Amino acid sequence: MTQDLDALCAAAGLVWVYKDGAGRMQEAPEESRRAILSALGHDNPAAALPAALMRATSRAVKAGMTTDWPAGAWVLHTETGEELRGEGPLPALPMGYPRLQHDGRTIHLLAEPPRLPMPPRRWGVTLPLFALWEGAQAGMGSYPQLGTLAEGLAAKGASFLGINPIHAGFPEDPGNFSPYAPSHRRRLNTMHVDAGADLPESGALIDYARAIPAQRAALEAAFKAFPGDPAFDQWCIDQGPALSEFATHQALSERYGPYWDNWPEPLQDPKSEAVQSFARDSSDRLRFHAWAQWQAERQLSDSQIRAKSAGMGFGLYLDIAVGTHPHGAETWAERGSFAQGVSLGAPPDLLGPSGQRWGLAPLRPDVLRATGYAAFAQTLRAQLKLCGLLRIDHILGLERSFWLPDGLPGLYVTMPRDELLAVLRIEATRAGAPVIGEDLGTIPDGLRTALDASGVMGCRVAMFERDWDDTRDFLPPEAYTATALASWATHDLPTWEGWRQGRDIDWRAQLGEVPDEPAARAERAADVAAFEALAGGADMAAMHRHLALTASHLVAVQGEDLAAAVEQCNLPGTVYEHPNWCRRLPLPLSGLISAPSLEHTSLIMAEAGRIA
Repeated sequence: MTQDLDALCAAAGLVWVYKDGAGRMQEAPEESRRAILSALGHDNPAAALPAALMRATSRAVKAGMTTDWPAGAWVLHTETGEELRGEGPLPALPMGYPRLQHDGRTIHLLAEPPRLPMPPRRWGVTLPLFALWEGAQAGMGSYPQLGTLAEGLAAKGASFLGINPIHAGFPEDPGNFSPYAPSHRRRLNTMHVDAGADLPESGALIDYARAIPAQRAALEAAFKAFPGDPAFDQWCIDQGPALSEFATHQALSERYGPYWDNWPEPLQDPKSEAVQSFARDSSDRLRFHAWAQWQAERQLSDSQIRAKSAGMGFGLYLDIAVGTHPHGAETWAERGSFAQGVSLGAPPDLLGPSGQRWGLAPLRPDVLRATGYAAFAQTLRAQLKLCGLLRIDHILGLERSFWLPDGLPGLYVTMPRDELLAVLRIEATRAGAPVIGEDLGTIPDGLRTALDASGVMGCRVAMFERDWDDTRDFLPPEAYTATALASWATHDLPTWEGWRQGRDIDWRAQLGEVPDEPAARAERAADVAAFEALAGGADMAAMHRHLALTASHLVAVQGEDLAAAVEQCNLPGTVYEHPNWCRRLPLPLSGLISAPSLEHTSLIMAEAGRIA
């Protein structure tokens, strides 16, 4: 029986024996393996693929090149609606997503372009949008403030302004505000819309319990005063049924709560008559939620226009979360695309010594392949139309995803990497935007080679760029990967000052995750001294000069460091133990633009040839 289970797991792409980020071998128990097989439809009719999808698959082909298959007659449907018939090998296809009917099957073709081009040597700034403020420490950073900051940074020679994900969230649950646990990744967070109202102050930490209802009230008042606009009406038409479905979900959330698994059962199916009846009876609420999305898109688009007009080469640098909440708008509308009863996460590694369970629903690889990766392509497209540079969180998930069944240890599920990368190249080429993949953590063999072959840039975090196999020395600038974005840290790591002071050690010690605190502090002191010696100084300017001189094509300077912040934005593996996603920058927006640290950093980047 064990051999039968092993064979079944292997055929389904499960990897249950693996090495974690600490180098220890792990083996998932049989219960975990069976739970994940069930989530993939094995011996589970509720999760089985519909018959139509059982007869569908995807295949990547080189755009502009003839193929040596298929044999026999075929019918080809192009993206423009043409129908071509032929027999034998296909002709050269333009880049895109034609659909082939052959031998009783549907084959979604992914006509992929060659490697994405590398961007020039440039620099930019990254920070959390919510952390921006001006005047009063109230509400959350807004989309127009993003445009103002982009203009100020462009004047200093920055080529991009990067932010954390701004996907639609859960305004009905002010306690769920992580940008990496969204409700829907193809819709925007309306809490960043400037509705023209004064919001309550809450100090250095955002009080979401006050800020979110106040922002919703401001949006309601602005909508009430909205006289109508033909541009809005046309936008709604262009958005199609997907917008109406999302707006319906939002209206249902107002009445029945933020998570659809707690709704009356007839309302849990977006196609049910109960849902259609609700939508007909709630047309004004649907129009409000559509309008709020329109406002968000208009304001964000305007910020990108302002950034580009000010001379910022890429403009905005947006971020796609690795997954979506299991009971939010995205899973409600597309239930069959996601595995149920499992969560995305990560085994123990440097970022999370205890491992991580993210509470996010994973996309099923079999459904992705059977639907031509439509959901993945649409998610990319929704972001790329609003930015000039795109980051994909935890791009390791394109190779394999770590799934944790409810209440059980996790294991890896193999993903169709090459086909996902084909879709990524198609969408990035159409948008003309470079792509950065967050390739940190337990990295599968061959992934970085595959990313480089696609022209997808990686991330090189200075505090981790070391000779781990031998001396543990920090790597010199010339040893950095060229096809990467270099930075001091990330939102999940301590700031420059926080690292030097050991604030992350303080927090981990409080959580009982530092077995030998004196040894950890001694090791940090040695690391600080070693990096200072390499960088040629103990100040932030020395660290930024180190980054500027790296071989990496892009460098990201963190807004928290420019503002001399000590505490980090997020402590992985915590929810309430640390004030995650709440901290405003120590400086107001105008203060950041005029900060001597920014001026000095601009000069450092110019000396390193990173300003056009």
